[in-house]
Amino acid sequence: MDTPIVERTLDVAPDEAQRMPVTFQINGEKRHFEVEAWTSLLDLLREHCHLTGTKKGCDHGQCGACTAIVDGQRINTCLALAVVRDGASITTIEGLAEGDRLHPVQQAFIDHDAFQCGYCTPGQICSAVAMLAEGHVKCADDIREQMSGNLCRCGAYTNIVAAMLDAADLADGQPDAQGACS
Repeated sequence: MDTPIVERTLDVAPDEAQRMPVTFQINGEKRHFEVEAWTSLLDLLREHCHLTGTKKGCDHGQCGACTAIVDGQRINTCLALAVVRDGASITTIEGLAEGDRLHPVQQAFIDHDAFQCGYCTPGQICSAVAMLAEGHVKCADDIREQMSGNLCRCGAYTNIVAAMLDAADLADGQPDAQGACS
């Protein structure tokens, strides 16, 4: 019995009907795109905007390398679909500085040598900026807890915490005798 051979091209561009219009305010600039429904914010930032500071680490939301600030909240952009976040305001590592003046958290990371290889640094900094803006940090223990979703494979945590304490302008960053943040 002869089986008919069916030829199909597997790697085809999606139909235009599968592309959806989205608009974002990215680092202060309004941008319009047409993306496939499954495009993550991470892929939009890296592939469509060429903002490569936001890193693709695990692509499963477990490492924090892809962290950006979306509508004032730190999120893992690898887990967020662009079409779901349509209309959002996004700040990446490239949008934190004002001209030649670094954001205070960026400067604190430099001052405290809070990086080694630098791969996680953009996500660490974006997470730190949003976390400090939330206003819940009172000591180093708070920083360690609230930054636990951002991994550093080089182990620069001590310097990262020191940089954040400096940026938050917390005097000693130590909990009181009972272990509570003062």
